[in-house]
Amino acid sequence: MRLAFAGTPEFARVALQALCEAGHEVCLVLTQPDRPAGRGMKLQASPVKAEAQKRQLTLAQPRSLRLDGRYPEDALAAQRALIEAGPEALIVAAYGLILPRWVLDLPAHGCLNIHASLLPRWRGAAPIHRAIEAGDTHTGVTIMQMDEGLDTGAMLRRQSTPIGVQETTGQLHDRLASLGARLMAEVLNDFQAIAPTPQPEAGITYAHKIDKAESWLDWRLSAVELARRLRAFDLFPGGSARLRGEPLKVWAALEIECDCNSAPGTVVAVDPNGIDVATGSGVLRLTELQKPGGKRLPCADFLRGHAVSVGAVFEADPA
Repeated sequence: MRLAFAGTPEFARVALQALCEAGHEVCLVLTQPDRPAGRGMKLQASPVKAEAQKRQLTLAQPRSLRLDGRYPEDALAAQRALIEAGPEALIVAAYGLILPRWVLDLPAHGCLNIHASLLPRWRGAAPIHRAIEAGDTHTGVTIMQMDEGLDTGAMLRRQSTPIGVQETTGQLHDRLASLGARLMAEVLNDFQAIAPTPQPEAGITYAHKIDKAESWLDWRLSAVELARRLRAFDLFPGGSARLRGEPLKVWAALEIECDCNSAPGTVVAVDPNGIDVATGSGVLRLTELQKPGGKRLPCADFLRGHAVSVGAVFEADPA
């Protein structure tokens, strides 16, 4: 097919690469404008932009696609580019901008989305994070015909995959990116034979965007819940904690289901394998930590430069 593509992060870059390598003609790529990032806050191109430039594809970076919005000049330029490109379909993967009706109606075969969940579960911005946080045992990818709703369009194909017991968002992201790219290529190959299936009304949940404030560890929760949240928030935003007034990041931990009479947040054991902290139910063993300005370190390396003693208490969320 002659395709346009809209996406921004690494999840989308994997799909763009796969579509190009499958022999589809990508006539236009839409991606978000460059954003400041890193310690120097220098403008950085998105992974999709880098892939498009490497392949010398036509590229546009509108700030909005709404003709009646804040940046109508950007939307008009994008509209002209899409009309001139004349794609048969627009493939969308983690783009980050809402597609107004004029975009949805422009390609002959509409707009097809790669969504990283088994819809209708986890519609929205953070389906991978929320699946792990909720303790789901399975997730997957849905290829969907887009409409004006939030991930409400008819499904073209779904495929399930188990979530590993200790799998993090970063690890699951990479697996789903590869799965989504392959599934979209299959859908395009079989497009004329696929009948869209409406999403069921039952089982709808929403994966709200991750807020940095969610990173604060509430030691009153169970060790199981806290460990899940840390896996869900790796690579962003991690777990935030405060010990003796000093902030630190917790990146990895293991739940230990045992009887513990200490108050939540109290350090009950320390050794190179981890710092054991009492929770609302069970003990959480912190295995990877980071001080501000430092690196993520295994517990043994962290303890060499930062002494932690039994009886110390992690303080509550400052908010």
